[in-house]
This record gives sequence, C-alpha cells and structure tokens, in this order.
Amino acid sequence: MYVIYTNSKYGLIKRFRSTLGSIRSISTIHSKIKDMVSKGLNHQILKFYKELHSSDIYANAYIIPSVIKACSFSNCHHFGIQLYSIVLKSGLDSDFVICNSFISFYAKSSCTESALKVFDTMPLKDPISWNCIINGYFQNGYFTQGFIMFKEMYECGIVPKPELVASVVSVCVRLGDMKLGRAIHALVLIDGRIAKEIFVLTSLVDWYFKSGDSLMALRVFDQIEVKNVVSWTALVSGCSANLDYNMALDCFRAMQINGVRPNRVTLIAILPAFAELGCAKTGKEIHGYAFRHGFDLDHHFLSSLIHIYCRSREGLQLAKLTFERSNVKDVVMWSSIIGSYCRSADSIEALKLFRWMRADGTEPNSVTLLAVITACTTLTSLKNGYGTHGYIVKCGLNFDTYIGNALINMYSKCGCVVASHQIFKEMHIKDSVSWSTLITAYGLHGHGKEALCLFHEMQLQGVEPDAMTFLAVLSACNHSGLVKEGQQIFDNVKKDGKVSLTVEHYACLVDLLGKSGKVDDAFDILRAMPMKPSTTIWSSLVSACKIHGRLEIAERLAQELIKSEPSNAANHTLLSMIYAESGNWFAVEDVRRLMRVQGLSKCYGFSQVSAGN
Repeated sequence: MYVIYTNSKYGLIKRFRSTLGSIRSISTIHSKIKDMVSKGLNHQILKFYKELHSSDIYANAYIIPSVIKACSFSNCHHFGIQLYSIVLKSGLDSDFVICNSFISFYAKSSCTESALKVFDTMPLKDPISWNCIINGYFQNGYFTQGFIMFKEMYECGIVPKPELVASVVSVCVRLGDMKLGRAIHALVLIDGRIAKEIFVLTSLVDWYFKSGDSLMALRVFDQIEVKNVVSWTALVSGCSANLDYNMALDCFRAMQINGVRPNRVTLIAILPAFAELGCAKTGKEIHGYAFRHGFDLDHHFLSSLIHIYCRSREGLQLAKLTFERSNVKDVVMWSSIIGSYCRSADSIEALKLFRWMRADGTEPNSVTLLAVITACTTLTSLKNGYGTHGYIVKCGLNFDTYIGNALINMYSKCGCVVASHQIFKEMHIKDSVSWSTLITAYGLHGHGKEALCLFHEMQLQGVEPDAMTFLAVLSACNHSGLVKEGQQIFDNVKKDGKVSLTVEHYACLVDLLGKSGKVDDAFDILRAMPMKPSTTIWSSLVSACKIHGRLEIAERLAQELIKSEPSNAANHTLLSMIYAESGNWFAVEDVRRLMRVQGLSKCYGFSQVSAGN
C-alpha cells in the first residue's frame, strides 16, 4: 500500500513538474517567436513552427497569432490555410485573438470571402473583429460592403475604435464622397463616445482639406483639445496641398509657439510652401533643424529640400551637395535634381546627371524623361533627342500622352516637323495639348494652312479647343500672313464666349493686322480691348507703323514706350530706327547718347548650327 501511495505521489509530482516545464517551454517559445516577429524574420518563424509540429505545443493559443502574422508578411497563403485546419481540429476556432488574426490574414491575401466565413463562425465578436473585417473590405476595394458592415456594427451597439473611424474617413477621401464624409462627421458628433478622439478629429481635418473645404478643416482642428504633432502636421500639410502657403507658414509657426516640435513628416509638408514663397534662407534653417534632429538623411526630406534649393540660382550648388550627400538616391530624387537643372537653363548638366543616373542603375520614370526631353528641347540638340526618344521606346513609355506631347514639341523646336507629326499619329490618346503643340509646330515653321487644317480636324473629331489652342492657331496665321482666317477665328471665339481671350490673343491679332498694313484696324482692336494693352502690343504697333510709313505715329508711340519701360534697350533702339527711317540723324545720335549715359546696350541675337546630326 505504501509503495502504491509513494508511486502515485511520485507520479503526481512528475506530472506537476512536466506541466510546469511545459508552461515554461510555451513561455520561452512564445518569447522567441515574438522576438523574431519584431525583427521581421518571418520565414524563420514558419521554419521554427514546423519543428514544433511534433510536440503538443504547436496548437497553443499564445503561439498561433504570431505565426499567422508571419504568414501574412511572408505571403505564405497555403501555410496559413494549413494553420487554420490545425486551429479547427484543436477547437481553438472560438478564440478571439486567433480568429481576428485569421480575418486579417485572409483580408491581406485578398480572400475576403474566407475572412467573412471566419467572422460569421465566431460565436462572439469584439470591436477588433469588426475592425478587421471592415478594413479587409476597404483594403480590397469592396467599399460598399465595408460601409454596410460599419453600419451593422453600429446597430449592434459596438463602439468603433478611433482607428476604424479614421479608416472610414480615408475611404471617403479616396471616393471623393462629400455627402458620406459629412455623414460620418455627424455620426462622430452625435456619438459622444468618440467625439473628442484626437485620431478621429485629425482624420476629419485631413479629409476636409482634401475635399477643398479649408474653413471646415480649421473648425474641426479647433475642436481638438490636446493637439499633438500629427494634428498639426495634418493642418500644415492640408494648407500646403491647397496652395495656401502663407497659412501653412502661419500654422507651422503656431505649432512651435504651442510647444509642439515638428517631425520629419511636418518638415516634408512645409518645404513646398517655402519653395513657392522663395524662402531659401528659411529652407536652410529647416535643413539645420533636420540635421540636429537626425532627419537630414531621410531621402524623402532631402528630395523636398533639393526642390527648395533649386528654386534659386545660388541654391543650385547646395542642391547638388545635398543630392550627393544622400545615401539613398531614388527615382524621385534623381528626377528632382535633373528637373531643377532644366528649369535653371543648365541643360548640359541635366543630361550629364541623366547619364549618371543610368550608370547608377536607377530606372527613370516618365517625370525624369519629361525633364530630359525639356533639356534636349532647350539645347535644340537633335542628337540627344533621338537618343532619348529611342530609350523611351525601349522602356515602353512612348504611349504616355505627356511624353508624346513633349516629343512633338522637341522635334518641332529642332526643325523636324515631319517627325513631330509622326509622333502625333502614333499617339493612342491625343488631348487638346497634343493638337495645340502640333498646330504650334506647323505655325512656327510657316505652314499656316496646314495648321488651320489641323485645327479644323481637331474640331471635327470632337476635341474641345482651349485658350492655348486658339493662341497656337492665331500665332500660325500671324507667321503665315493669313489675315482673313485669323480675324475670323478671333471673332468666332469672342462671339462664342466659351473661352476667355487673354492679352496674348489680342497681341497676336494686333500684330497680324499691323504686319498686313491694316494699322487702323489694329488700333480699333487696341481701343476695344477689355484689359490694359501690354508693352508687346504697343511695340508691335510701332513696328507696323514704321514698316508701312506711318512714321509720325510710330515716333509718338515709341516715345510712350520708353516712358513706360525706360530701362528696356529694345525700345530705345526701335525709336532710333524710326528716326533713321525719317532721316533725322541728330535725333538718332541723341537716342544713342542717352543709351550710353544710362548704360543700355542692345542684346545680340545668336544662331546655333549643329553639325553631324
């Protein structure tokens, strides 16, 4: 009897030690898996779990959620399905954490039906379960089903998490649905449980800015009791995105006055405002702040910084230094620096950077190639243009409408109208810019009738001409001396009233009439203009009067031009030529003496001839 008792006692102690050892083992394994999850070692987690399969621990409720997460991150869909089978066999399918993990797993694998099945089989659902299924629908583009689920959740009396409401608001932003967004806002206000949640109110601030209602965004922002860096960043970013740069700067200053330190995202949001307002000095201060707080090596921040430096000629060197200092040079950064050199008229350096980019192994995108085409156009370099065009065809970007338009312009500026028309024919989608660019190309080379034919063809194909198209047609008529046609098009546009005529349109018509000898008609147009005539219009009238022998009128107009623009040497030269035409050499000498005293000299014109193209 004693022996039996001793044995039974020993067995009880052994079983207790075994259970204790098992608990310690589960705790150790759980800690190990969590550590691997934090390090992103997802494949190693799955491998480690396979090794556990022979023990009883593999179906433990503490371990499985981490393994499911590893399946999601490593895209091991089949492993996840097998894991769900283990859960069903082990009777763990009623566990909240495991079921929620599987809903997220199936949603990330784009298996919304499987996610819904897991959700429906759950005996009880907590707020996280609803969050998972609703976000799953949104992630996979099933917005209507997501909103229906959100409504059903509310009807069940479950309070949504602030993150879920923010997710719903972000979907309203994507859909551009003002009515639905306002309904969500009303729901937030009525339901006092989430009305003061900072996460929810910040998402509403972002939504109102993206919907173009800045005033309402500011009102919602004022309702936030404790404003954190995310709230302030949403405010600054919204103002900047809506091109209200002065307001963005004011908010940025107010943020610091309130003791909130800007983070990396805030700096990226405010830099475009500094760039647009020409605050290069403030950009340097931001750079210093970023350097002190360790943001200066972030390539997104550096891309924005390069943009602000490149807005000023003296900042171009700083931009290049910033670019060279960056450890990660992505396509955005390359495009930014290449585009900046193009805008600064240093096209040779832009092309050098493009070659460096290719040698570095970074593939250019359409934005980069648009900048390169612009550089070729500025240089009127057909050789570089051919090379760029060939590369575009190899990349398959020749079907991009923007690139096609840029190529039409490039070939026309390089003197190849036939090539421009060929590009136009090969384009699958032609917008009004495509037509306008080709019309401009023909007009520039004196083919006015071909430009008019294109204009009429454009109208026949149902493409609506815009202000730029009419300017291109009038300019083509001007270059080719098509007075009747030009005047008729101008009158039709004025009568139709769909397109507002600008001072450039009037300048084209006045120049056209003046060149053809209809100086009085040109003056009539000038008097009837609804806006103040530009100096270009007055200058073209002076030239017309000079050409057609109306020297007295030309002299008076030229003197008025000099009064309005005393530092413009071209006006003085024009008056000198009028005096010379009328034989008044003393007056010619007086004008030249005045130019010498004022230090004015006429700019010389240059021609470029490229050999070997």
